[in-house]
Amino acid sequence: MKNALMVFALLFVAAAATAAPETVMLTYRPTAGNETKLQQVIADHWSTVTKLGLAAPDAPHVLVRNGKTFVEIFTWKDAAIPDNAPPEITKIWGEMMKLVEKKDGMRIDEVELVR
Repeated sequence: MKNALMVFALLFVAAAATAAPETVMLTYRPTAGNETKLQQVIADHWSTVTKLGLAAPDAPHVLVRNGKTFVEIFTWKDAAIPDNAPPEITKIWGEMMKLVEKKDGMRIDEVELVR
């Protein structure tokens, strides 16, 4: 019985440590004149996310532009990452917020990839 409880506890800890991935769709609405700068900051963000190994390796990364609005879709390796992002990421988020409209300038939605 004691061994069974130990195995159960180890399995529970392992399951908690490996959270499910989370796919997000980010919509960015830059302020006038900041479209090019925002596009560079988005690219820097993605480069940092991949360098730190925070993205799911088998999921696509898409960045599209519709007029001056950008839409980005990617998958965090772990759904807990955005709530516990490393300083390199939060610094870039701060830069993004300076370049988007104050009201509804950045929207984040959890989405599902359809393959």
